Amino acid sequence: MLDPVEFKDWQIAEEAEKSMLSPEQWRDKLGLTNEELIPYGKTPKLDFIKIMDRLKDRPNGKFIEVTAITPTPLGEGKSTTSLGLIEGLGKRGMNVGGCLRQPSGGPTMNVKGTAAGGGNALLIPMTEFSLGLTGDINDIQNAHNLCMVALNARMQHEANYSDEELAKRNLKRLDIDPKRVEMGWVMDFAAQGLRNIIMGLGGKRDGFMMSSKFAITVSSELMAILAVATDLKDLRERISNMIVAYDKYGNYVTAGDLEVDGAMAAFMRNTINPTLCYTVEHQPVLVHAGPFANIAIGQSSIIGDRVGLKMFDYHVTESGFAADIGFEKFWNVKTRLSGLEANVSVLVATIRALKMHGGGPAVVPGRPIPEEYTKQNMALVEKGCENLLHHMKNIKKSGINPVVCINSFATDTKEEIALVKKIVEEAGGRCALSEHWKYGGDGALELADAVMDACKEPVDFKYLYPLDMPLRQRVDIIAREVYGADGVDWTPDAEAKAKAFEADPKFNDFQTMMVKSHLSLSHDPTLKGVPKNWRLPIRDVLVYGGAKFICPMAGGISMMPGTGSDPGFRRIDVDVNTGKVSGLF
Repeated sequence: MLDPVEFKDWQIAEEAEKSMLSPEQWRDKLGLTNEELIPYGKTPKLDFIKIMDRLKDRPNGKFIEVTAITPTPLGEGKSTTSLGLIEGLGKRGMNVGGCLRQPSGGPTMNVKGTAAGGGNALLIPMTEFSLGLTGDINDIQNAHNLCMVALNARMQHEANYSDEELAKRNLKRLDIDPKRVEMGWVMDFAAQGLRNIIMGLGGKRDGFMMSSKFAITVSSELMAILAVATDLKDLRERISNMIVAYDKYGNYVTAGDLEVDGAMAAFMRNTINPTLCYTVEHQPVLVHAGPFANIAIGQSSIIGDRVGLKMFDYHVTESGFAADIGFEKFWNVKTRLSGLEANVSVLVATIRALKMHGGGPAVVPGRPIPEEYTKQNMALVEKGCENLLHHMKNIKKSGINPVVCINSFATDTKEEIALVKKIVEEAGGRCALSEHWKYGGDGALELADAVMDACKEPVDFKYLYPLDMPLRQRVDIIAREVYGADGVDWTPDAEAKAKAFEADPKFNDFQTMMVKSHLSLSHDPTLKGVPKNWRLPIRDVLVYGGAKFICPMAGGISMMPGTGSDPGFRRIDVDVNTGKVSGLF
Protein backbone atom coordinates (compact mmCIF):
# COMPACT_ATOMS: atom_id res chain seq x y z
CA MET A 1 0.00 0.00 0.00
CA LEU A 2 1.39 3.38 -1.03
CA ASP A 3 1.09 6.52 1.09
CA PRO A 4 -1.35 8.88 -0.70
CA VAL A 5 0.44 11.84 0.84
CA GLU A 6 3.50 10.95 -1.23
CA PHE A 7 1.97 9.30 -4.30
CA LYS A 8 -0.65 10.40 -6.83
CA ASP A 9 -3.88 8.47 -7.36
CA TRP A 10 -2.75 7.16 -10.75
CA GLN A 11 0.45 5.83 -9.14
CA ILE A 12 -1.54 4.05 -6.42
CA ALA A 13 -3.82 2.59 -9.09
CA GLU A 14 -0.84 1.45 -11.18
CA GLU A 15 0.67 -0.35 -8.20
CA ALA A 16 -2.64 -2.04 -7.31
CA GLU A 17 -3.19 -3.18 -10.88
CA LYS A 18 0.01 -5.26 -10.73
CA SER A 19 -1.88 -7.82 -8.59
CA MET A 20 -5.31 -7.37 -10.18
CA LEU A 21 -7.17 -10.57 -10.99
CA SER A 22 -7.92 -11.38 -14.61
CA PRO A 23 -11.55 -11.32 -15.78
CA GLU A 24 -11.50 -15.13 -15.85
CA GLN A 25 -10.29 -15.24 -12.23
CA TRP A 26 -13.04 -12.78 -11.27
CA ARG A 27 -15.57 -14.99 -13.02
CA ASP A 28 -14.53 -17.93 -10.85
CA LYS A 29 -14.29 -15.83 -7.67
CA LEU A 30 -17.80 -14.44 -8.16
CA GLY A 31 -19.28 -17.79 -9.18
CA LEU A 32 -20.30 -16.60 -12.64
CA THR A 33 -20.80 -18.87 -15.62
CA ASN A 34 -18.92 -18.35 -18.89
CA GLU A 35 -22.05 -16.92 -20.53
CA GLU A 36 -22.60 -14.38 -17.72
CA LEU A 37 -19.28 -12.61 -18.23
CA ILE A 38 -18.98 -10.66 -21.49
CA PRO A 39 -15.28 -10.14 -22.39
CA TYR A 40 -14.08 -6.56 -22.76
CA GLY A 41 -10.38 -6.30 -21.89
CA LYS A 42 -9.71 -5.62 -18.23
CA THR A 43 -13.30 -4.50 -17.60
CA PRO A 44 -15.80 -7.15 -18.72
CA LYS A 45 -19.52 -6.57 -18.76
CA LEU A 46 -21.99 -8.76 -16.88
CA ASP A 47 -25.05 -10.21 -18.61
CA PHE A 48 -27.59 -9.04 -16.06
CA ILE A 49 -30.54 -10.99 -17.50
CA LYS A 50 -28.71 -14.32 -17.26
CA ILE A 51 -27.40 -13.55 -13.76
CA MET A 52 -30.80 -12.43 -12.52
CA ASP A 53 -32.43 -15.53 -13.97
CA ARG A 54 -29.95 -17.85 -12.24
CA LEU A 55 -30.09 -16.01 -8.90
CA LYS A 56 -33.80 -15.13 -8.93
CA ASP A 57 -34.53 -17.21 -5.82
CA ARG A 58 -31.54 -15.94 -3.84
CA PRO A 59 -32.47 -13.41 -1.11
CA ASN A 60 -31.20 -9.88 -1.59
CA GLY A 61 -28.21 -8.74 0.42
CA LYS A 62 -28.11 -5.67 2.66
CA PHE A 63 -28.57 -2.43 0.71
CA ILE A 64 -26.38 0.55 1.68
CA GLU A 65 -26.83 4.02 0.16
CA VAL A 66 -24.14 6.72 0.45
CA THR A 67 -25.05 10.41 0.50
CA ALA A 68 -23.59 13.59 2.05
CA ILE A 69 -24.26 16.84 3.85
CA THR A 70 -24.35 20.02 1.77
CA PRO A 71 -20.80 20.07 0.37
CA THR A 72 -18.17 22.68 -0.17
CA PRO A 73 -17.42 23.23 -3.88
CA LEU A 74 -14.62 20.69 -3.37
CA GLY A 75 -17.06 17.90 -2.47
CA GLU A 76 -17.36 15.61 0.54
CA GLY A 77 -15.83 12.45 -0.92
CA LYS A 78 -18.89 10.23 -1.43
CA SER A 79 -17.23 8.03 -4.06
CA THR A 80 -14.08 7.74 -1.97
CA THR A 81 -16.18 6.83 1.07
CA SER A 82 -18.23 4.32 -0.92
CA LEU A 83 -15.06 2.55 -2.01
CA GLY A 84 -13.53 2.82 1.46
CA LEU A 85 -16.65 1.26 2.98
CA ILE A 86 -16.52 -1.60 0.47
CA GLU A 87 -12.87 -2.13 1.40
CA GLY A 88 -13.64 -1.97 5.12
CA LEU A 89 -16.43 -4.54 4.82
CA GLY A 90 -14.04 -6.66 2.78
CA LYS A 91 -11.49 -6.48 5.62
CA ARG A 92 -14.22 -7.81 7.91
CA GLY A 93 -14.55 -10.83 5.63
CA MET A 94 -17.89 -9.84 4.14
CA ASN A 95 -19.06 -10.72 0.62
CA VAL A 96 -19.34 -7.11 -0.49
CA GLY A 97 -19.57 -5.13 -3.70
CA GLY A 98 -21.12 -1.97 -5.02
CA CYS A 99 -22.34 0.00 -8.01
CA LEU A 100 -21.04 3.45 -8.94
CA ARG A 101 -21.67 5.85 -11.79
CA GLN A 102 -19.39 6.13 -14.78
CA PRO A 103 -17.35 9.36 -14.88
CA SER A 104 -17.79 11.88 -17.67
CA GLY A 105 -14.92 13.08 -19.83
CA GLY A 106 -15.94 16.65 -19.04
CA PRO A 107 -14.97 16.63 -15.34
CA THR A 108 -12.08 14.20 -15.95
CA MET A 109 -10.45 16.63 -18.36
CA ASN A 110 -11.44 19.68 -16.31
CA VAL A 111 -10.96 20.69 -12.67
CA LYS A 112 -12.98 18.02 -10.85
CA GLY A 113 -11.13 14.98 -12.14
CA THR A 114 -12.33 11.43 -12.46
CA ALA A 115 -14.88 9.89 -10.08
CA ALA A 116 -12.56 7.00 -9.18
CA GLY A 117 -12.34 7.86 -5.48
CA GLY A 118 -8.95 8.78 -4.09
CA GLY A 119 -5.92 7.67 -2.12
CA ASN A 120 -6.24 4.04 -1.04
CA ALA A 121 -10.01 4.07 -1.56
CA LEU A 122 -9.73 3.98 -5.31
CA LEU A 123 -11.32 2.21 -8.29
CA ILE A 124 -9.21 0.26 -10.79
CA PRO A 125 -8.34 -0.12 -13.58
CA MET A 126 -8.22 3.65 -13.29
CA THR A 127 -7.22 4.51 -16.85
CA GLU A 128 -9.99 2.43 -18.40
CA PHE A 129 -12.55 3.69 -15.86
CA SER A 130 -11.61 7.32 -16.49
CA LEU A 131 -11.27 7.21 -20.28
CA GLY A 132 -14.46 5.73 -21.66
CA LEU A 133 -14.61 2.29 -20.03
CA THR A 134 -16.67 -0.05 -22.26
CA GLY A 135 -18.16 2.72 -24.37
CA ASP A 136 -21.56 3.30 -22.76
CA ILE A 137 -21.22 7.09 -22.88
CA ASN A 138 -20.10 6.94 -26.49
CA ASP A 139 -23.11 4.77 -27.37
CA ILE A 140 -25.42 7.26 -25.66
CA GLN A 141 -23.73 10.11 -27.53
CA ASN A 142 -24.22 8.37 -30.88
CA ALA A 143 -27.85 7.51 -30.19
CA HIS A 144 -28.65 11.04 -29.01
CA ASN A 145 -26.94 12.75 -31.94
CA LEU A 146 -28.58 10.36 -34.42
CA CYS A 147 -31.91 11.63 -33.12
CA MET A 148 -30.82 15.19 -33.83
CA VAL A 149 -29.66 14.17 -37.31
CA ALA A 150 -33.11 12.70 -37.94
CA LEU A 151 -34.81 15.84 -36.64
CA ASN A 152 -32.79 18.33 -38.67
CA ALA A 153 -33.00 16.26 -41.84
CA ARG A 154 -36.77 15.96 -41.43
CA MET A 155 -37.10 19.73 -40.97
CA GLN A 156 -34.99 20.30 -44.09
CA HIS A 157 -37.08 17.92 -46.21
CA GLU A 158 -40.38 19.36 -44.98
CA ALA A 159 -39.15 22.86 -45.85
CA ASN A 160 -38.06 21.82 -49.34
CA TYR A 161 -40.79 19.36 -50.42
CA SER A 162 -44.55 19.57 -50.88
CA ASP A 163 -46.94 17.17 -49.13
CA GLU A 164 -47.15 15.13 -52.33
CA GLU A 165 -43.38 14.86 -52.61
CA LEU A 166 -43.14 13.88 -48.93
CA ALA A 167 -45.77 11.20 -49.47
CA LYS A 168 -43.71 9.74 -52.31
CA ARG A 169 -40.90 9.35 -49.79
CA ASN A 170 -43.29 7.72 -47.31
CA LEU A 171 -43.07 10.72 -44.98
CA LYS A 172 -45.87 12.50 -43.15
CA ARG A 173 -45.46 16.21 -42.48
CA LEU A 174 -44.71 16.77 -38.78
CA ASP A 175 -44.74 20.60 -38.92
CA ILE A 176 -41.98 20.91 -36.32
CA ASP A 177 -41.76 24.35 -34.74
CA PRO A 178 -38.10 25.47 -35.08
CA LYS A 179 -38.52 27.70 -32.04
CA ARG A 180 -39.61 24.74 -29.87
CA VAL A 181 -36.89 22.17 -30.44
CA GLU A 182 -36.19 20.69 -27.00
CA MET A 183 -33.14 18.58 -27.80
CA GLY A 184 -29.71 19.73 -28.83
CA TRP A 185 -26.49 17.93 -29.61
CA VAL A 186 -24.20 16.31 -27.03
CA MET A 187 -20.49 15.72 -26.54
CA ASP A 188 -18.69 14.44 -23.45
CA PHE A 189 -16.50 17.45 -22.78
CA ALA A 190 -17.09 20.75 -20.98
CA ALA A 191 -17.26 23.01 -24.04
CA GLN A 192 -18.87 26.31 -23.10
CA GLY A 193 -18.34 27.65 -26.63
CA LEU A 194 -20.97 25.21 -27.92
CA ARG A 195 -23.75 26.05 -25.46
CA ASN A 196 -25.56 28.10 -28.10
CA ILE A 197 -24.98 27.71 -31.84
CA ILE A 198 -26.51 28.48 -35.23
CA MET A 199 -26.58 25.46 -37.53
CA GLY A 200 -27.52 24.90 -41.16
CA LEU A 201 -25.56 27.82 -42.58
CA GLY A 202 -25.14 27.69 -46.33
CA GLY A 203 -27.66 26.62 -48.96
CA LYS A 204 -30.86 24.62 -48.72
CA ARG A 205 -28.88 21.39 -49.15
CA ASP A 206 -26.95 22.15 -45.93
CA GLY A 207 -29.67 21.27 -43.45
CA PHE A 208 -32.37 23.35 -41.80
CA MET A 209 -30.98 26.63 -40.48
CA MET A 210 -31.91 27.20 -36.83
CA SER A 211 -30.63 28.01 -33.38
CA SER A 212 -29.37 24.94 -31.54
CA LYS A 213 -27.17 23.97 -28.59
CA PHE A 214 -24.80 21.40 -27.15
CA ALA A 215 -25.01 19.71 -23.77
CA ILE A 216 -22.59 17.34 -22.05
CA THR A 217 -23.39 13.72 -22.92
CA VAL A 218 -24.12 12.57 -19.39
CA SER A 219 -26.96 15.12 -19.19
CA SER A 220 -28.74 13.42 -22.10
CA GLU A 221 -32.17 12.00 -21.32
CA LEU A 222 -30.81 8.72 -22.68
CA MET A 223 -28.47 8.49 -19.68
CA ALA A 224 -31.40 9.05 -17.34
CA ILE A 225 -33.34 6.37 -19.19
CA LEU A 226 -30.45 3.92 -18.78
CA ALA A 227 -30.43 4.60 -15.04
CA VAL A 228 -34.12 3.75 -14.56
CA ALA A 229 -34.74 1.13 -17.26
CA THR A 230 -35.53 -2.40 -16.08
CA ASP A 231 -34.48 -4.23 -19.26
CA LEU A 232 -33.88 -3.74 -22.99
CA LYS A 233 -37.61 -3.76 -23.79
CA ASP A 234 -38.26 -1.00 -21.26
CA LEU A 235 -35.26 0.97 -22.59
CA ARG A 236 -36.58 0.68 -26.16
CA GLU A 237 -40.08 1.88 -25.18
CA ARG A 238 -38.73 4.83 -23.23
CA ILE A 239 -36.53 5.93 -26.13
CA SER A 240 -39.59 5.94 -28.40
CA ASN A 241 -41.38 8.33 -26.04
CA MET A 242 -38.57 10.90 -25.79
CA ILE A 243 -39.89 14.39 -26.56
CA VAL A 244 -37.60 15.86 -29.20
CA ALA A 245 -39.60 18.96 -30.19
CA TYR A 246 -43.11 20.41 -30.51
CA ASP A 247 -45.08 20.96 -33.68
CA LYS A 248 -46.63 24.29 -34.64
CA TYR A 249 -49.83 23.33 -32.83
CA GLY A 250 -48.16 22.56 -29.50
CA ASN A 251 -48.15 18.76 -29.83
CA TYR A 252 -45.17 16.59 -28.86
CA VAL A 253 -42.84 15.26 -31.54
CA THR A 254 -41.10 12.13 -30.25
CA ALA A 255 -38.21 9.95 -31.35
CA GLY A 256 -40.87 7.45 -32.38
CA ASP A 257 -42.51 10.05 -34.62
CA LEU A 258 -39.14 10.53 -36.34
CA GLU A 259 -38.82 6.74 -36.73
CA VAL A 260 -35.32 6.88 -35.28
CA ASP A 261 -36.10 5.13 -31.98
CA GLY A 262 -35.18 1.65 -33.21
CA ALA A 263 -31.77 2.76 -34.46
CA MET A 264 -31.14 4.65 -31.21
CA ALA A 265 -31.95 1.51 -29.23
CA ALA A 266 -29.59 -0.46 -31.49
CA PHE A 267 -26.76 1.91 -30.58
CA MET A 268 -27.60 1.40 -26.88
CA ARG A 269 -28.13 -2.36 -26.90
CA ASN A 270 -24.85 -3.04 -25.09
CA THR A 271 -25.25 -0.28 -22.49
CA ILE A 272 -27.87 -2.31 -20.65
CA ASN A 273 -25.23 -4.55 -18.99
CA PRO A 274 -23.11 -3.25 -16.07
CA THR A 275 -19.31 -3.19 -16.28
CA LEU A 276 -17.14 -4.95 -13.69
CA CYS A 277 -14.37 -2.92 -12.01
CA TYR A 278 -12.57 -3.32 -8.68
CA THR A 279 -11.25 -1.48 -5.64
CA VAL A 280 -7.48 -1.29 -5.11
CA GLU A 281 -8.04 -3.95 -2.42
CA HIS A 282 -9.73 -6.17 -5.01
CA GLN A 283 -13.41 -6.08 -4.15
CA PRO A 284 -15.87 -6.06 -7.10
CA VAL A 285 -17.61 -2.82 -8.07
CA LEU A 286 -20.15 -2.60 -10.87
CA VAL A 287 -20.19 0.59 -12.95
CA HIS A 288 -23.44 1.53 -14.67
CA ALA A 289 -25.01 4.82 -15.79
CA GLY A 290 -23.76 8.30 -14.99
CA PRO A 291 -26.63 10.77 -15.10
CA PHE A 292 -26.69 14.37 -13.95
CA ALA A 293 -27.68 14.61 -10.29
CA ASN A 294 -29.53 17.91 -10.64
CA ILE A 295 -31.85 17.59 -13.64
CA ALA A 296 -31.85 13.76 -13.65
CA ILE A 297 -31.88 11.06 -11.00
CA GLY A 298 -28.16 11.19 -10.13
CA GLN A 299 -27.84 7.53 -9.22
CA SER A 300 -26.13 4.45 -10.54
CA SER A 301 -28.60 2.21 -12.32
CA ILE A 302 -31.50 0.19 -10.99
CA ILE A 303 -30.16 -2.75 -13.01
CA GLY A 304 -26.77 -2.45 -11.27
CA ASP A 305 -28.39 -2.48 -7.84
CA ARG A 306 -30.61 -5.45 -8.70
CA VAL A 307 -27.60 -7.48 -9.83
CA GLY A 308 -25.44 -6.38 -6.89
CA LEU A 309 -28.06 -7.27 -4.30
CA LYS A 310 -28.22 -10.79 -5.70
CA MET A 311 -24.44 -11.24 -5.97
CA PHE A 312 -23.31 -9.62 -2.71
CA ASP A 313 -24.31 -9.90 0.96
CA TYR A 314 -23.62 -6.16 1.30
CA HIS A 315 -24.23 -3.90 -1.70
CA VAL A 316 -23.15 -0.24 -1.67
CA THR A 317 -24.59 2.42 -3.99
CA GLU A 318 -24.09 6.20 -4.15
CA SER A 319 -26.45 9.15 -4.69
CA GLY A 320 -25.18 12.28 -6.43
CA PHE A 321 -24.91 15.63 -4.66
CA ALA A 322 -26.08 16.21 -1.06
CA ALA A 323 -28.90 14.39 0.70
CA ASP A 324 -31.49 17.09 -0.06
CA ILE A 325 -31.09 16.25 -3.78
CA GLY A 326 -29.45 12.82 -4.15
CA PHE A 327 -30.99 11.05 -1.18
CA GLU A 328 -34.40 12.66 -1.79
CA LYS A 329 -34.41 11.23 -5.32
CA PHE A 330 -33.15 7.86 -4.08
CA TRP A 331 -35.92 7.88 -1.45
CA ASN A 332 -38.90 9.04 -3.50
CA VAL A 333 -37.96 8.14 -7.09
CA LYS A 334 -35.38 5.36 -7.39
CA THR A 335 -36.86 3.26 -4.59
CA ARG A 336 -40.35 3.71 -6.03
CA LEU A 337 -39.21 2.60 -9.49
CA SER A 338 -37.01 -0.28 -8.31
CA GLY A 339 -38.91 -1.55 -5.26
CA LEU A 340 -35.53 -1.87 -3.49
CA GLU A 341 -35.44 -0.36 0.00
CA ALA A 342 -32.11 0.53 1.62
CA ASN A 343 -31.14 -0.77 5.04
CA VAL A 344 -28.72 2.05 5.78
CA SER A 345 -27.87 5.51 4.47
CA VAL A 346 -24.30 6.67 5.10
CA LEU A 347 -24.20 10.47 5.48
CA VAL A 348 -20.70 11.68 4.60
CA ALA A 349 -19.39 14.85 6.26
CA THR A 350 -16.05 16.58 6.47
CA ILE A 351 -14.88 18.89 9.24
CA ARG A 352 -14.05 21.35 6.45
CA ALA A 353 -17.68 21.51 5.26
CA LEU A 354 -19.03 21.76 8.81
CA LYS A 355 -16.82 24.79 9.40
CA MET A 356 -18.10 26.37 6.19
CA HIS A 357 -21.70 25.89 7.31
CA GLY A 358 -20.76 27.29 10.69
CA GLY A 359 -19.83 30.61 9.12
CA GLY A 360 -16.35 29.98 7.73
CA PRO A 361 -15.07 31.91 4.70
CA ALA A 362 -15.83 30.87 1.14
CA VAL A 363 -14.08 27.80 -0.26
CA VAL A 364 -13.09 28.34 -3.90
CA PRO A 365 -11.66 25.59 -6.14
CA GLY A 366 -8.15 26.39 -7.31
CA ARG A 367 -7.45 28.82 -4.48
CA PRO A 368 -5.69 28.16 -1.16
CA ILE A 369 -8.03 26.99 1.60
CA PRO A 370 -8.39 29.68 4.31
CA GLU A 371 -6.63 28.91 7.58
CA GLU A 372 -9.96 28.57 9.42
CA TYR A 373 -10.22 25.15 7.74
CA THR A 374 -6.79 23.91 8.77
CA LYS A 375 -6.80 25.06 12.41
CA GLN A 376 -9.04 23.90 15.23
CA ASN A 377 -12.23 25.93 15.56
CA MET A 378 -14.84 24.26 17.76
CA ALA A 379 -17.38 27.05 17.41
CA LEU A 380 -17.53 26.77 13.62
CA VAL A 381 -17.82 22.99 13.80
CA GLU A 382 -20.62 23.08 16.38
CA LYS A 383 -22.63 25.66 14.44
CA GLY A 384 -22.08 23.78 11.18
CA CYS A 385 -23.52 20.59 12.63
CA GLU A 386 -26.97 22.14 12.18
CA ASN A 387 -26.69 21.28 8.48
CA LEU A 388 -25.64 17.70 9.30
CA LEU A 389 -28.54 17.23 11.73
CA HIS A 390 -30.99 18.59 9.14
CA HIS A 391 -29.91 15.90 6.66
CA MET A 392 -29.99 13.22 9.36
CA LYS A 393 -33.56 14.19 10.16
CA ASN A 394 -34.57 13.85 6.52
CA ILE A 395 -33.05 10.37 6.27
CA LYS A 396 -34.94 9.32 9.40
CA LYS A 397 -38.20 10.54 7.82
CA SER A 398 -37.79 7.80 5.22
CA GLY A 399 -37.46 5.14 7.90
CA ILE A 400 -33.91 4.30 6.72
CA ASN A 401 -31.21 4.07 9.37
CA PRO A 402 -28.56 6.85 9.07
CA VAL A 403 -24.86 6.39 9.84
CA VAL A 404 -22.76 9.56 9.82
CA CYS A 405 -19.28 9.10 8.38
CA ILE A 406 -16.63 11.72 9.22
CA ASN A 407 -14.43 11.59 6.14
CA SER A 408 -11.07 12.25 7.76
CA PHE A 409 -8.57 14.91 6.74
CA ALA A 410 -5.09 15.29 8.24
CA THR A 411 -5.99 18.74 9.58
CA ASP A 412 -8.95 17.46 11.65
CA THR A 413 -8.29 17.50 15.39
CA LYS A 414 -9.35 14.89 17.94
CA GLU A 415 -11.42 17.51 19.72
CA GLU A 416 -13.33 18.47 16.56
CA ILE A 417 -14.04 14.83 15.73
CA ALA A 418 -15.18 14.11 19.28
CA LEU A 419 -17.55 17.09 19.17
CA VAL A 420 -19.21 15.88 15.96
CA LYS A 421 -19.62 12.37 17.38
CA LYS A 422 -21.15 13.77 20.55
CA ILE A 423 -23.66 15.93 18.65
CA VAL A 424 -24.68 13.07 16.35
CA GLU A 425 -25.06 10.56 19.17
CA GLU A 426 -27.10 12.99 21.26
CA ALA A 427 -29.43 13.28 18.26
CA GLY A 428 -29.90 9.50 18.25
CA GLY A 429 -27.57 8.63 15.39
CA ARG A 430 -24.46 6.57 14.80
CA CYS A 431 -21.22 8.30 13.90
CA ALA A 432 -17.95 6.79 12.72
CA LEU A 433 -14.59 8.26 11.81
CA SER A 434 -13.14 6.81 8.61
CA GLU A 435 -9.56 7.17 7.36
CA HIS A 436 -10.05 5.17 4.18
CA TRP A 437 -8.24 7.72 1.98
CA LYS A 438 -4.98 7.09 3.79
CA TYR A 439 -5.34 3.53 5.05
CA GLY A 440 -7.87 1.88 2.74
CA GLY A 441 -10.01 -0.83 4.32
CA ASP A 442 -8.03 -0.79 7.58
CA GLY A 443 -8.96 2.87 7.96
CA ALA A 444 -12.66 2.15 7.39
CA LEU A 445 -13.21 -0.57 9.99
CA GLU A 446 -15.04 1.72 12.40
CA LEU A 447 -17.37 2.77 9.60
CA ALA A 448 -17.87 -0.82 8.43
CA ASP A 449 -18.76 -1.94 11.95
CA ALA A 450 -21.26 0.89 12.38
CA VAL A 451 -22.90 0.04 9.05
CA MET A 452 -23.14 -3.67 9.85
CA ASP A 453 -24.61 -2.82 13.23
CA ALA A 454 -27.20 -0.51 11.64
CA CYS A 455 -28.11 -3.19 9.09
CA LYS A 456 -29.36 -5.38 11.93
CA GLU A 457 -32.11 -2.89 12.76
CA PRO A 458 -35.51 -3.02 11.05
CA VAL A 459 -36.46 -0.41 8.44
CA ASP A 460 -39.90 1.17 8.55
CA PHE A 461 -39.71 2.65 5.06
CA LYS A 462 -42.20 5.28 3.91
CA TYR A 463 -42.30 7.74 1.01
CA LEU A 464 -42.50 11.47 1.58
CA TYR A 465 -45.56 11.70 -0.68
CA PRO A 466 -47.88 9.36 -2.61
CA LEU A 467 -47.52 9.17 -6.38
CA ASP A 468 -51.10 10.35 -6.87
CA MET A 469 -50.36 13.66 -5.10
CA PRO A 470 -50.64 16.61 -7.56
CA LEU A 471 -47.37 18.05 -8.80
CA ARG A 472 -47.56 21.40 -7.00
CA GLN A 473 -48.32 19.69 -3.70
CA ARG A 474 -45.33 17.37 -4.18
CA VAL A 475 -43.05 20.34 -4.79
CA ASP A 476 -44.42 22.11 -1.73
CA ILE A 477 -43.87 19.15 0.59
CA ILE A 478 -40.31 18.61 -0.73
CA ALA A 479 -39.54 22.31 -0.28
CA ARG A 480 -40.90 22.43 3.27
CA GLU A 481 -39.95 18.99 4.61
CA VAL A 482 -36.60 18.40 2.87
CA TYR A 483 -35.19 21.87 2.18
CA GLY A 484 -36.73 23.77 5.11
CA ALA A 485 -38.48 26.42 2.97
CA ASP A 486 -41.51 28.37 4.12
CA GLY A 487 -43.30 27.62 0.85
CA VAL A 488 -43.05 27.78 -2.94
CA ASP A 489 -43.45 30.70 -5.35
CA TRP A 490 -44.29 29.84 -8.96
CA THR A 491 -43.80 32.14 -11.92
CA PRO A 492 -47.01 32.39 -14.00
CA ASP A 493 -45.53 30.33 -16.85
CA ALA A 494 -44.26 27.61 -14.50
CA GLU A 495 -47.59 27.38 -12.69
CA ALA A 496 -49.47 27.17 -15.99
CA LYS A 497 -47.27 24.25 -17.04
CA ALA A 498 -47.74 22.55 -13.66
CA LYS A 499 -51.53 22.86 -13.92
CA ALA A 500 -51.44 21.39 -17.43
CA PHE A 501 -49.42 18.40 -16.22
CA GLU A 502 -51.79 17.88 -13.30
CA ALA A 503 -54.80 17.91 -15.65
CA ASP A 504 -53.37 15.41 -18.14
CA PRO A 505 -53.68 11.73 -17.04
CA LYS A 506 -50.72 10.88 -19.27
CA PHE A 507 -48.41 12.35 -16.65
CA ASN A 508 -49.93 10.63 -13.61
CA ASP A 509 -47.01 8.21 -13.26
CA PHE A 510 -44.24 10.71 -14.03
CA GLN A 511 -41.66 11.20 -11.26
CA THR A 512 -40.88 14.60 -9.70
CA MET A 513 -37.24 15.47 -10.35
CA MET A 514 -36.35 18.67 -8.49
CA VAL A 515 -33.70 20.97 -9.97
CA LYS A 516 -31.79 23.32 -7.66
CA SER A 517 -28.34 24.19 -6.36
CA HIS A 518 -26.45 21.43 -4.57
CA LEU A 519 -24.38 23.97 -2.62
CA SER A 520 -27.19 25.00 -0.28
CA LEU A 521 -30.37 23.58 1.20
CA SER A 522 -32.01 26.50 -0.57
CA HIS A 523 -31.97 27.55 -4.23
CA ASP A 524 -29.27 30.15 -3.44
CA PRO A 525 -25.75 28.61 -3.30
CA THR A 526 -24.50 31.43 -1.06
CA LEU A 527 -26.86 30.49 1.80
CA LYS A 528 -25.05 27.98 4.01
CA GLY A 529 -26.00 26.04 7.12
CA VAL A 530 -29.79 25.75 7.49
CA PRO A 531 -31.31 28.87 5.89
CA LYS A 532 -34.39 30.37 7.56
CA ASN A 533 -37.30 32.51 6.33
CA TRP A 534 -37.07 31.80 2.63
CA ARG A 535 -39.32 30.50 -0.14
CA LEU A 536 -38.43 28.27 -3.07
CA PRO A 537 -38.92 29.99 -6.46
CA ILE A 538 -39.94 27.74 -9.37
CA ARG A 539 -39.23 29.50 -12.66
CA ASP A 540 -39.93 26.68 -15.14
CA VAL A 541 -41.01 23.06 -15.45
CA LEU A 542 -39.38 20.67 -17.92
CA VAL A 543 -40.68 17.29 -19.05
CA TYR A 544 -38.76 14.17 -20.14
CA GLY A 545 -41.20 11.86 -21.87
CA GLY A 546 -38.97 8.80 -22.09
CA ALA A 547 -37.50 8.90 -18.60
CA LYS A 548 -40.95 9.97 -17.33
CA PHE A 549 -39.56 12.88 -15.31
CA ILE A 550 -41.20 16.22 -14.59
CA CYS A 551 -38.51 18.67 -13.53
CA PRO A 552 -39.50 21.80 -11.55
CA MET A 553 -36.60 24.24 -11.83
CA ALA A 554 -35.60 26.36 -8.86
CA GLY A 555 -32.95 28.47 -10.51
CA GLY A 556 -30.80 28.33 -13.60
CA ILE A 557 -28.87 25.31 -14.74
CA SER A 558 -26.31 24.78 -17.48
CA MET A 559 -26.40 21.43 -19.26
CA MET A 560 -22.95 22.20 -20.68
CA PRO A 561 -20.30 22.99 -18.05
CA GLY A 562 -17.30 25.13 -18.91
CA THR A 563 -13.63 24.20 -18.88
CA GLY A 564 -11.56 26.15 -16.34
CA SER A 565 -8.23 27.94 -16.80
CA ASP A 566 -6.20 25.10 -15.23
CA PRO A 567 -7.90 21.92 -16.48
CA GLY A 568 -6.78 18.41 -15.70
CA PHE A 569 -5.86 17.60 -19.28
CA ARG A 570 -2.72 19.74 -18.86
CA ARG A 571 -1.26 17.04 -16.60
CA ILE A 572 -2.41 13.90 -18.41
CA ASP A 573 0.05 12.14 -20.70
CA VAL A 574 0.93 8.72 -22.08
CA ASP A 575 4.24 6.87 -22.08
CA VAL A 576 4.90 6.27 -25.78
CA ASN A 577 6.93 3.13 -25.01
CA THR A 578 4.54 1.37 -22.63
CA GLY A 579 1.19 3.05 -23.38
CA LYS A 580 0.66 3.77 -19.68
CA VAL A 581 -1.36 6.87 -18.85
CA SER A 582 -0.20 9.24 -16.11
CA GLY A 583 -1.66 12.33 -14.49
CA LEU A 584 -5.21 11.09 -13.84
CA PHE A 585 -5.20 12.79 -10.42
